[in-house]
Amino acid sequence: MLTPAQAETLIEQHLACLPIESLPLTQAAGAILRENIYAERDQPPFDRVAMDGIALTTAGASGNAGRLRVTGTQNAGDPPRTLADPSECIEIMTGAMLPQGCDAVVPVELITRNGEFAEIGKKAVTPWQNIHRRGSDCRQGALLLSAGTRLSPPEVAIAAGAGMARVRVSAQPMIVVISTGNELVEPGEQIAPHQVRRSNAYGITAALRQHGYTRVADDHVRDDEAQLTDRLAFHLRTHDVLILSGGVSMGQLDLVPKVLEKLGVSLVFHHVAQRPGKPMWFGVSQSGPAVFALPGNPVSTLVCLSRYVLPAMRAAMGQAPGGPPRIALTAPVEVKAPLAFYMPVKLKSDDWGRTSAEPCPTNGSGDFTALAGTDGFVELPPGPGTFPKGFVARFFPW
Repeated sequence: MLTPAQAETLIEQHLACLPIESLPLTQAAGAILRENIYAERDQPPFDRVAMDGIALTTAGASGNAGRLRVTGTQNAGDPPRTLADPSECIEIMTGAMLPQGCDAVVPVELITRNGEFAEIGKKAVTPWQNIHRRGSDCRQGALLLSAGTRLSPPEVAIAAGAGMARVRVSAQPMIVVISTGNELVEPGEQIAPHQVRRSNAYGITAALRQHGYTRVADDHVRDDEAQLTDRLAFHLRTHDVLILSGGVSMGQLDLVPKVLEKLGVSLVFHHVAQRPGKPMWFGVSQSGPAVFALPGNPVSTLVCLSRYVLPAMRAAMGQAPGGPPRIALTAPVEVKAPLAFYMPVKLKSDDWGRTSAEPCPTNGSGDFTALAGTDGFVELPPGPGTFPKGFVARFFPW
């Protein structure tokens, strides 16, 4: 069987990069940037005043006992005034362009106003105080955002500051989540003792939406080869990514691999040396869509989704790679099988702000109720062995 790292590499090698679309900046939050963005101008684009007060020249600040005549006012957005006489000053507002002939700003709280005069007394005034110098943040043409960046609020503001009305980003993939199984019953419907609720699809869809994927459809197909063939053929024609839950183990009604291959989906791998989630299946259709067929047990489903599907989707959207964080265990964990082991955890912070992972064992891959309140899981190396408190492992959030 493949190791998790080998499975991850194979998925990345077979997943096509999603197309690019141009979006208005107002619709770009959460999207993955597919172009570099450069500074339109120096930032700040002029010597910008950082405090309300008076603009003056330091050469004249100590003259006349620090008493300066106010010759006018300059607001933010106004063209710059000119200070011709060092014994004078200009009333100035935060964000305004520094008037010509000035090289300092004294804040309003240090000024006594007496009619048309502003008095600063013997307060020291140094050149360029309270002034954000032109180009001190970045120079025109500097790289501000690289392709592969996820556009969160700061990045959207940066793009706007660079004059970008539209940005080129990865198009949202068309995803369908497909549950298989005769035993599944929708929440809210009458249920018999021998049936179970259809919960995996809701968990998968919630995870996809939480991670920014908005074009997500949903389907439920019974364990019937003809129906499964018909529905999967339709979804392969109409979607970019298929995420199936169930039907990939070794039972008589585990029909998913057989039907997918009949429909022209090339198998890349089936089974990964891990627990839970060993039966995972991945393939690529000749027409383009990628197919992730996840085991049907709920813990296995969510583990495989977070360990493989979500990282693969980020790579397909061109998001800059960033490995999972590493985090220390708060208690020992025993691994009995010679497989990579995924332990659900809760994140804890101590008084010094250090984060660690509290193990939250389940009663098997069907015990999804044990996941309540967990933040994700850690990947532990194959056993047998006990990993002590303080062992540092890779963490994958849900």
